[in-house]
Amino acid sequence: MDTSALSFAFSAVFTPINMLVILGGTILGIFIGAMPGMSSPMGLSIMLPFTFQLHGYAGIMMLLGIFCGSIYGGSISASLLNTPGTAASAATCLDAYPMSVQMRQPGRALGISTFSSLCGGLFSCVVLVFGATYLAKVALNFKSPEYFALAFFGISIITSVSGKSVIKGLMGGILGLLFATVGVDNFTGTYRFTFGSSFLKGGLAMIPILIGVFAFAQVLKTIEEKYNEQPLHERVKIERVFPRKDDLKTIAPTVVRSSILGTFIGAVPGTGGDIASWVGYNMAKRFSKHPEKFGHGSPEGIAGSEAANNAIAGGAFVPLLALGIPGDAGTAVMMGALTMQGIVFGPSLFTEEPGKAYIVFIALFVANILMGICGFSMIRVFGKVIDVPNKYLVPVIMTFCITGTFALNHYLEEVFLMLIMGVIGFVLIKLDFAMPPIILGLVLGSLAEKNARRSIDLLGSSETIWQHPIAIIFIVLAIVSACAFPLVALSFCVDISFVFSHCVSAERSGTRIAAMISAMEPAASAVWKIDAGESAMFNPRK
Repeated sequence: MDTSALSFAFSAVFTPINMLVILGGTILGIFIGAMPGMSSPMGLSIMLPFTFQLHGYAGIMMLLGIFCGSIYGGSISASLLNTPGTAASAATCLDAYPMSVQMRQPGRALGISTFSSLCGGLFSCVVLVFGATYLAKVALNFKSPEYFALAFFGISIITSVSGKSVIKGLMGGILGLLFATVGVDNFTGTYRFTFGSSFLKGGLAMIPILIGVFAFAQVLKTIEEKYNEQPLHERVKIERVFPRKDDLKTIAPTVVRSSILGTFIGAVPGTGGDIASWVGYNMAKRFSKHPEKFGHGSPEGIAGSEAANNAIAGGAFVPLLALGIPGDAGTAVMMGALTMQGIVFGPSLFTEEPGKAYIVFIALFVANILMGICGFSMIRVFGKVIDVPNKYLVPVIMTFCITGTFALNHYLEEVFLMLIMGVIGFVLIKLDFAMPPIILGLVLGSLAEKNARRSIDLLGSSETIWQHPIAIIFIVLAIVSACAFPLVALSFCVDISFVFSHCVSAERSGTRIAAMISAMEPAASAVWKIDAGESAMFNPRK
């Protein structure tokens, strides 16, 4: 390690002005992440022009603060409003919101979330400092088979987040996969399931769907129950902001495991916090001694999601600094900002200009620490949201849903999409369907389909699957992940292949509706058969 470069980086970061800049960026990022519809790339893009007015490396440090703060901020609205501020916080809703509302422990939920986010972020920074070049070499080996295997592993998580009925969870997963097929076929260039709409040609945007099925559906549910009444519970008093000793003992293995997973997934270009959070949540449930508590306010569920999605912060910088490849959308914006500051990416950065690399390392580390300090100091303020009467809270959430969706791309059609998905989500909730499988299918469907087709071409020409050991590992992990429900997992894979093959051929032949129906007939018959007499075998809680 170059001591002179390290000394230069410390002197550049640890000045009063630059520390205030990082703090300001972190606080701004927290509020950006907590606002539904906003995201880390959006916040970075908005603030990018203002950073050019800052002296020296202060602009970079401010953007790093926004980057870290926005990832954590999504957990605040997820915990208190069941509204994921960002896509990476969707898995956090599953346990943080029940702990905040049903268990009346918002401080505990926010404390666990903040602690896990802090640990995940700091761990990824340490890995970034000492293992950037080595992780980059591993990430560079990812080709289409590896990406497909990663997506396949993510899809296997559906069995863990299906709620009361695994069968209904699988049906929701297939629905999400079908949503992912809307838009342009990446291989043929033809339009699928657009029904003549120019808006659907670009596919279904994820953020409006997330806001719809989680936030707006919850609004409709609240209105249905008792909109005009004051909360029936007593005012919540947050007695402590730091997690209890028993909670720390419970979540410690989960935090370590999810931090490792999140850092690795973040280092793989093209992934991101949304995939990392679901994988972290699934692994937390698989290794938990009390998996039955997941979905009902489990501390491990919160820790698994938050440690993983915050760990991608450092992981995503690995391919960016070492190879010049942005790991996700947020680091893509950071790449533009760093380039304008004169940073040249690649292996030469660590040999020719190590001081600039160390500035990024140290500033990112400081930003994570300040994120934790700000999070813990503001928990009592955040927790007051839970005591707001529904007649005031519901209109505020509705306003956030509409304005946040419209602010994304300034398309009124996306607002309508959010409203429609909210109604669909409300109906599915009334029918005891879980929302996470739908989101998982939507998130991973495009990644799985695209790389599956590329893998077929690649493996059919010059390579074999045995030349891709990483892909084999992910496929084995997926099988192990779904081993508790082997028959369901098998039928699910078969049904997915039926649906995808028939949908693609249907679009080409112009008989998509008939083909979709014929494709779903085997799946539907299997579902009804199992649900009628065998559902208890797949659901230990029944």
